[in-house]
Amino acid sequence: MARSRNKVPAHARHKKVLKAAKGYYGRRKNTFRTANSAVQKAGQYAYVGRKQKKRVYRSLWIQRLNAAVRELDDTMTYSRFIDGVHKAGIDMDRKVLSDLAINEPAAFKAVLEQAKAALAA
Repeated sequence: MARSRNKVPAHARHKKVLKAAKGYYGRRKNTFRTANSAVQKAGQYAYVGRKQKKRVYRSLWIQRLNAAVRELDDTMTYSRFIDGVHKAGIDMDRKVLSDLAINEPAAFKAVLEQAKAALAA
């Protein structure tokens, strides 16, 4: 019986890696060994980046909320506002509150007044 060789699957694997390395600089785009390590590293960066993106967006929402709160009320800070929102029982996350502050200033002002009332009580 003839020996079974791994030509077709190996070629497909190499092709897949080289396609993923398209656009890379130098040998990383056309030599399998260097392209394979570059694609592996790129995958690691992409995995970490997906986690970092969540942190960056949350930070952005917090900055927007802080700016909006201070613009409407000089004495109120972000942390006191969030405390008031929780005490008032308003169940909105920072993303929604930030969107509200940008697109619906009147509604955000109403939320701010409720938070202030909850803090005073």
